[in-house]
Amino acid sequence: MTSRLNPYISFRGTARQAMEFYQGVFGGDLRMNTFGEFGSDDATIADQIMHAQLETPGGYTLMASDTPPNMTVTPGDNITISLSGDDADELRGYWERLSGSGKVSIPLEKQMWGDEFGSCLDQFGVQWMVNIAAAQG
Repeated sequence: MTSRLNPYISFRGTARQAMEFYQGVFGGDLRMNTFGEFGSDDATIADQIMHAQLETPGGYTLMASDTPPNMTVTPGDNITISLSGDDADELRGYWERLSGSGKVSIPLEKQMWGDEFGSCLDQFGVQWMVNIAAAQG
């Protein structure tokens, strides 16, 4: 898999409906996973979307999730740029340069889904997420 750059939208409990709407607009393959599927024992968010990904026939990728109640989300200011793929060296280099003069909110490290993931705000106030796919084998 090559590295990709795409928008990642945060919602407050409406990610499923929004992503189904976007699938209706753009077509394509929509995959969604809930917090419950990833082992959350919080019944208030178990059925909400932890990660959704729409791959369109036109080559677009749109990702989204519901924001847990303990985190803030502001409509209009709820889009992050996502960098993802399996080229660990390339993605770590991007991470270092983006986060170096910015503020790290989640350190780039292995997560419960098996990938390395981190989130930061760059020096210009742009929110970034980096996800390095776990090596298969």
